[in-house]
Amino acid sequence: MTNTSSVISAHKAKTIHRWSQTLIPTTREAPKDAEVPSHIWLHRAGYMRPVGAGIYDYLPLALRVLSKISTIIREELSAAGACELLLPALAPFELYKDTRRDVAYGDNLFKLDDRKARRIALAPTHEETITDLMRTSVNSYKSLPLNLYQIQTKFRDEARPRAGLLRCREFLMKDAYSFHTVVEGKGGLNETYDAMYRAYSNIFRRCGLDFSAVEAESGPIGGSASHEFMVNCDSGEDTVLKCPISSYAANVEKCEIGERSWDIDAQGSQPLVKHHTPHMPGIDLVAAHLKLSPAHMLKTIVFSVTGSAEHGVKWVLATVRGDHDVNEGKVKAASGCSVALADEKAARAAGFAIGYVSPKVAATIPGCLLLIDPDAAQGAVAWATGADENDHHVTGFNWRRDLGLDPHKAPNVKVADVRNALAGDPSPRAKGATLVTSRGIEVGHIFKLGTKYSEAMGLWVLDQDQKQRTVIMGCYGIGVSRTMAACVEMSHDAGGIVWPAPIAPYHVLITVMNADNPERLTAAERLANDLASHGVDVLIDDRDERPGPKFKDADLIGIPVRLTIGEKSLAAGAVEFKLRKDTQSKGDNVPLGEVVQKVLAFLNA
Repeated sequence: MTNTSSVISAHKAKTIHRWSQTLIPTTREAPKDAEVPSHIWLHRAGYMRPVGAGIYDYLPLALRVLSKISTIIREELSAAGACELLLPALAPFELYKDTRRDVAYGDNLFKLDDRKARRIALAPTHEETITDLMRTSVNSYKSLPLNLYQIQTKFRDEARPRAGLLRCREFLMKDAYSFHTVVEGKGGLNETYDAMYRAYSNIFRRCGLDFSAVEAESGPIGGSASHEFMVNCDSGEDTVLKCPISSYAANVEKCEIGERSWDIDAQGSQPLVKHHTPHMPGIDLVAAHLKLSPAHMLKTIVFSVTGSAEHGVKWVLATVRGDHDVNEGKVKAASGCSVALADEKAARAAGFAIGYVSPKVAATIPGCLLLIDPDAAQGAVAWATGADENDHHVTGFNWRRDLGLDPHKAPNVKVADVRNALAGDPSPRAKGATLVTSRGIEVGHIFKLGTKYSEAMGLWVLDQDQKQRTVIMGCYGIGVSRTMAACVEMSHDAGGIVWPAPIAPYHVLITVMNADNPERLTAAERLANDLASHGVDVLIDDRDERPGPKFKDADLIGIPVRLTIGEKSLAAGAVEFKLRKDTQSKGDNVPLGEVVQKVLAFLNA
């Protein structure tokens, strides 16, 4: 871990720029399509400008922020044993032949044809490219482990780009890939994964971000385990569930639910009645028609087994309460099968009345495994559910009486957690605690890939016994431009951006009143040189502007410290010292001889 106590490093050359000599086109209005704070403020403060849908110019202030984030990343990854390289943005389609990730990414993958009709992609990530590099460069276990990373422009063909840099088509990303012969022990995947987890925590802490590390699903990247690093903010697009007692946190797709009581043995007291529900395959319409709450209905989702059938299982049925949502990752884990949402045509051909499926169908269609969520496994409730007949539902369904199977003895019936977690659910880590929700923006994601890519692409090395061993991989990504935007989402006010000092484009803004006054400009330059000699980045606002617009622009661009040189303060041998985050005061007059130490004390606090 590097030293995180100081924002500035005196051994590095620091910058002094004049506002009049750089490009900072501040504006009073945001673009019409700007809805989230980062899009509004980064545009208004002159950090970025749109070129096309989801494509942006990074102007000088933004580039300085991105450079500082990148420097922190490089320092922490170097400390974690990673080495930097640079891979091409273009990826020949042949690289996807074995992994078929072009199919997994679908329309989000940018596809091009060159003049010789060769298919090429603009890479969203570089798993295939680096695996191809490794299989032509490494052939012995003695060369591993390796951890390689790059900071590179990536591409995603978003159908509807929105939210500025948070959901765009071209973005700056750090991606790293590690290679191992073992999972456990020295040089193993777990050792590097833990080192990268620490490095990521250090990176986001040094960037001045309020963040959480949460358990996550791997998504189209694949792999056995993963964590997301989320910037905590109310405007975040992702929901995070946390245990307020333990340190457990996870996203909705991954969050476990603590133990819940269930009992499906109670006999039903209400008759099973069939109702005509024409064109009502959805829960809400049926509930309204039957004058029931969705919480008194059962929802059964049909999945098909995509790999080899385990114990003859071809279909997995997941039944949850009507007001809950089935979680595909949990269905996979509980069934032990590789599954996907069933193709409607194939499912209907097998006998499922899609939209009107009941748990009872598990007793009549061969090859079904029925998973019942504990909240749905309540025998004392008279449930409404599908009737396994188009345009019909039933009320009064009772598990013990109507299922047609003994839930305790039937090998194809299992009670298991198969739904998305919600606030108020029992914590999986602390007895008596309940989960709470917060909002966040994903800025980093780490994965244990295992052998997903190496097996598909033939990446192996010879071990000590000269036998082929498939290489084990890890993958670690940070959205660099996304981190900049997420920071603004987290840290802004009514006047503009409020940068954390470590990644602010400049540490200090010296605002000169009546900048055509040689004495004041000379004082500003002298003060800037003193600060720079101590490792401080300085921007001098030397524009011929009135005080009002200068102060508004100062708030807008968000530099942590503003030093104002005016006639009265300079005559008194002082400057006005004001912190950007302090909106309650106009600042304090500080003697010129004490300014540098006051700035350093703030930056190194």
